[in-house]
Amino acid sequence: MNSADIVMQSYGRCCASNGFLDTFYLYFLTSSAEVRAKFADTDMTAQKQLLRHGILNLVMHARGMPDTKLRALGCSHARGGLDIHPELYNLWLDALLKAITEHDQLCDGNTRLAWREVLNKGINVIKSLY
Repeated sequence: MNSADIVMQSYGRCCASNGFLDTFYLYFLTSSAEVRAKFADTDMTAQKQLLRHGILNLVMHARGMPDTKLRALGCSHARGGLDIHPELYNLWLDALLKAITEHDQLCDGNTRLAWREVLNKGINVIKSLY
């Protein structure tokens, strides 16, 4: 099974697990004062839906989908938009991997490696537009 398939199956298990996105945001928001400040006035219910779609777009890009949506996300998160500094994506990925480890009962080192490989392809597209 390739990395994108491993990630899709893991993501399905995570989404079926109660509180997955809440766990992610708990880890992410406690990772840095800058991250907390970026989310100070955010509608978290809407944000969780955006996150679900964003993760799916990252995975679909790794499976061969054009990077159009990721480039749009990169533009909205760039200096002239939300001004998300590139190093914050490392905190995002670390928080996501911690949440995945908790919510995917089949998660192991190979699964985490697959997630990192798959997501970094798209994250690099987003970072490149900063």
